[in-house]
Amino acid sequence: MTEQWKKWLLRAAAALAIITLAVVAWQRYGSDEREDGLTGSNGRIEAVEIDVATRIAGRLKEIRVNEGEFVTAGQVVALMDTDVLEAQRRQADAQLQQAQSAVATARSQLAQRESDKVAAQAVVVEREAELKAARSQLVRSIKLAGEGYISQQVVDDNQARVDGGQATLNAARAQVAASAAAIASARAQVGSAQSAAVAAQANIERIQADIDDTVLKAPRDGRVQFRVAQVGEVLAAGGRVLNMLDLSDVYMTFFLPTSAAGRMALGAEVRLVLDAAPQYVIPARVSFVASEAQFTPKTVETASEREKLMFRVKAQIAPELLRKYITQVKTGLPGMAYVRLDEDMPWPDRLQVKMPQ
Repeated sequence: MTEQWKKWLLRAAAALAIITLAVVAWQRYGSDEREDGLTGSNGRIEAVEIDVATRIAGRLKEIRVNEGEFVTAGQVVALMDTDVLEAQRRQADAQLQQAQSAVATARSQLAQRESDKVAAQAVVVEREAELKAARSQLVRSIKLAGEGYISQQVVDDNQARVDGGQATLNAARAQVAASAAAIASARAQVGSAQSAAVAAQANIERIQADIDDTVLKAPRDGRVQFRVAQVGEVLAAGGRVLNMLDLSDVYMTFFLPTSAAGRMALGAEVRLVLDAAPQYVIPARVSFVASEAQFTPKTVETASEREKLMFRVKAQIAPELLRKYITQVKTGLPGMAYVRLDEDMPWPDRLQVKMPQ
């Protein structure tokens, strides 16, 4: 074999390899160039991540789900230790009982003070009657003494009884005023005792809320992605226990240039083709287009430079479709997203929706 013949074979092999690579690249990535009004970009399947965390500090007692397990909203996924909180609850219950007893005692004292006031008012009435009678007697004695029927001593005695009756009445009235003050004080004690009881009840409710929060529940339907903490660990407030994916909110994020992003409307149809399953075409819709470019040259002046701007786009998969294939939904899978820039253009055959049966 001559040297020239060897060179020709090498050139032919190189040309064949280039043609093969070009065909593969054209079949996989170049179709959007030959199909007018259609553009595409690569991206990855993503889902909303949710951290299940403890609201209060404590020791992790139990985890009831495993990684990869599906959970429903409200399902108990983990438990925190409650020994300290239960002790605090018992203490708070005792404090509430003491406060309620104090309320009963204060009300009893208030009733006693009110009774004392009624009795003091009765004494006032009695002393007023006695004083009235003494004054009448004094008036009569003064008249009789002036006519010479009785001595001045009798008048003086009657005058002394009037003065004593007045002093006794004043004392009785002072006792009524003191009873009124005692009633006001007793009412204040009742109010204070009731406030203490309300505070004790609120403390019980707070502790119970903390106990309820030791039962960690899934906030949404989804799948447990991984455990962050292990049983027996002491976690701070807000400590993460589990990370889960909301499989009702799955999307692909990709980037398009200015010319494509500017022509695309929210809600536009998207077709997703995953590298792991190229035989399927998944329908989606544009749910977000970034208002600012993600890749921006430092100085943008010319039209060619502006064409380099890339905008982030998010294609949302319908929740009802996700529920139907929930066991097959996986995040992180790469693929291609295709968008029609002309909505009147039909989708090509290769991008017609094809889902597993």
